[in-house]
Amino acid sequence: MAVERTLSIIKPDATKRNLTGKINAKFEDAGLRIVAQKRIQLTPAQAGVFYEVHKERPFYGELCDFMASGPVVVQVLEGEGAIAKNREVMGATNPADAAPGTVRAEFAESVGENSVHGSDAADTAAQEIAYFFSGLELVG
Repeated sequence: MAVERTLSIIKPDATKRNLTGKINAKFEDAGLRIVAQKRIQLTPAQAGVFYEVHKERPFYGELCDFMASGPVVVQVLEGEGAIAKNREVMGATNPADAAPGTVRAEFAESVGENSVHGSDAADTAAQEIAYFFSGLELVG
C-alpha cells in the first residue's frame, strides 16, 4: 500500500472538550504521523467554501455555522493507506453505528457534532490539504 496524506479536522465539539490530544493519540496509535497541524477559527464563509460540495444539501448552513462556532484543529496525516486508515480510526458518521474504540464511538455527541472530519479520496485530500496548508508547512 502506498504512503498517502489526508486531511483531518478536529471539530469544535471536540476542541471545546479538550480532546485534541486523545484524538491525536488514536491517529498515531494507528500508525499515522501528523506532518502538519494548526488550531484555527473558521468564519462561516471559510467553512462554506470548504464544504461547498454540500451546498445543495439541507444541512449545509447548519454545518457551516457549527464549523465556525469554535476553534478547529486542521492537520495532515501521513502513512500507508492514510485515507482509509483515517476513516477507519474516525468510525461511522453516526456515532451509534461507529465501531467501539473509534473516535466517533468514544467522543462524538451526535451525527452533526461528530468530532472529526477526514478526506474521503486522494483527489479530495489534495484539495482539502491545499485549502489549509502551503507546501512549506508539510514537514513529514
